[in-house]
Amino acid sequence: MAVFRAPQNPILTAGDIRPSRPDFEVIGVFNAAVARHGDEVILLLRVAERPAERRKEAVLCPMYDLDSKKIIIRPFARNDPQNDFSDPRLILRPGETYLTSISHLRLARSLDGIRFAVADAPAIQATTEYETFGVEDPRITSIDGTHYIAYVGVSPIGVTTCLASTRDFTSFERHGVIFHPDNKDVAIFPAAINGRYYALHRPHSSLFQRNDVWLAESPDLLCWGNHRHLVGTRDGLWDETRIGAGAAPVRIDEGWLEVYHGADRLHRYCLGALLLDGKRPWQVLARSERPLFEPQADYECAGFFGNVVFSCGLLLEDQTLRLYYGAADTSICYAEISLADVQKNLGL
Repeated sequence: MAVFRAPQNPILTAGDIRPSRPDFEVIGVFNAAVARHGDEVILLLRVAERPAERRKEAVLCPMYDLDSKKIIIRPFARNDPQNDFSDPRLILRPGETYLTSISHLRLARSLDGIRFAVADAPAIQATTEYETFGVEDPRITSIDGTHYIAYVGVSPIGVTTCLASTRDFTSFERHGVIFHPDNKDVAIFPAAINGRYYALHRPHSSLFQRNDVWLAESPDLLCWGNHRHLVGTRDGLWDETRIGAGAAPVRIDEGWLEVYHGADRLHRYCLGALLLDGKRPWQVLARSERPLFEPQADYECAGFFGNVVFSCGLLLEDQTLRLYYGAADTSICYAEISLADVQKNLGL
């Protein structure tokens, strides 16, 4: 595939983001949603932070405390045999899991889509029992002047998807949980189809260890039902162990185009495409046999979690997919792929 990567990549790194509090450090900015608002390109960034203090005897875990309504720091002793630190993202204990960082969503604005001014404070952060370990991976869908933000809430209760909305990216209304645990990668279609709204989502089956993409419908964007299995993983291909929706689908002549992510047995994340019927989005018309976009650049292959390209946001403009993507769970990058090349990838 002919992929144009911006020479400025990464366009945003942890060093560009001010921590939300003086005793924290930003360790990653990635998986941003994107929207056009007036003359601006708006990014809603996932910003991951952790305590800046380092202790030899303990790992410090940030989490939102419902009683005090603030983020607190809990230490986990390094010499406690019940604490498993083998994954740098997690602290595993018998029957419990904690995160070593906490994420919030931060606004960034740009006139050219490359150089962004980042707000100093979070736009959406943990405030409920479903978000005590943070909020992550937003997707923006714009419908009739309102920007709907589906984002992931993480807590000991599970991984949920919540909804917020805004008309100006200044104030936000929160609508609560719209998909129960464990479910994420929710991408809402940007228009009603025959009077119904549709969304892609990715429930996890703990019994059968499946991570497949499903389709749901709604009369009001809040209550979702009529769930249908859409696509699953494929043995031996680039998406053999895990898949999930990327940004909101976009309408092209042939139907609804969805750029999704997939991972193989080596945990290498690539991007591919689905084509869904324009009037019956539960019908899959085409699917990428080979990736559209795969980690190749140094900043995609090395980082907090390497060999990852992961997009929550794209704009389709001038017959070009403008992708904002997370690289190695560390930074935000920008790339372009022509629509003609995507159609060719799908065999159209």
